[in-house]
Amino acid sequence: MSGYVYMMSDKPRGVLYTGVTSDIHGRVWEHRNETHEGFTSKYRAKNLVWLELHPNIVLAIQREKSLKRYRREWKIRLVEELNPNWLDLFERIDEIENVYRPHPGMRKSGDYN
Repeated sequence: MSGYVYMMSDKPRGVLYTGVTSDIHGRVWEHRNETHEGFTSKYRAKNLVWLELHPNIVLAIQREKSLKRYRREWKIRLVEELNPNWLDLFERIDEIENVYRPHPGMRKSGDYN
């Protein structure tokens, strides 16, 4: 089962929430419709601004944990490389092919072949 790492925001360069899921459509729908109380409902981060596909949920979780340690400016750069206008990507989820490609020397790179 594939895994996704994604970021939600309230506006361009606004609040950023990083999450992980195996059901990107369902999870983003939950954020947008505030089905759970939490960060995204509190800060109105309802726009899907970035997503990345991984071959399985375990690797996606590892990547999410890694991204959460990165500085905000680095995450903003990631978003703007994929989505320079900070558009809500929810309606285009199935059109986006942002597959994570680790550096060939990375210890876990073999997991992505």
